[in-house]
Amino acid sequence: MAQRTRLSPDLRRAQLLKLGVELLSTRTLDELSIDDLAAEAGISTGLLFHYFGSKREFHLAVARAAAAQLLDFLAPDPALPPVPRMRQSLIGFVDYVTQNRDAYTSLVRGAATGDEAMRALFEQTRTAIAEIVLHNVDDLGIEPTPKLAMTVRGWVAFAEEVTITWLRQEEVDRDGLLDLLERGFFQLAMVAVGVDAVAPYLPDLS
Repeated sequence: MAQRTRLSPDLRRAQLLKLGVELLSTRTLDELSIDDLAAEAGISTGLLFHYFGSKREFHLAVARAAAAQLLDFLAPDPALPPVPRMRQSLIGFVDYVTQNRDAYTSLVRGAATGDEAMRALFEQTRTAIAEIVLHNVDDLGIEPTPKLAMTVRGWVAFAEEVTITWLRQEEVDRDGLLDLLERGFFQLAMVAVGVDAVAPYLPDLS
């Protein structure tokens, strides 16, 4: 058990969320034990409930923290040109999911639960990822039409499923996965807005 340390309420809450996200690297959200986390933090379970109200609220707060961490991994370097920026975001996505497979799987599966707050969090996270992609597309000079916006949302779902499948099998190497995700995006974008608008950015698509 960690030594009990007196922290301000904000710092204690941040510590508990950090520990919760760390524990999700080896277990799903449903498997996240309140007792284990309280012991790790050196506090009582009653004090943990004081900060979060209930096990559900704690799980939701941990899921929000995990989603924020995922978006941090995806945040590209604005100094990079748009295509390398896209690749960098994909690398961040794959690295996060590789390092936090249970946390990510819990976030994705939250969309299929009956918990409205978890579904809303999942939708907010997917929307934020799509907005990162659309920003890169806009910087390429490609008009972000409604059809392209729908395509990007579909591609994000494709990337989620492909990456989770890859984690279970890993029959393709990491670079092969990144190439598949990147090429899949540009191929879908060409269908949405036309070959002439997209092909110049990946001349080796054939």
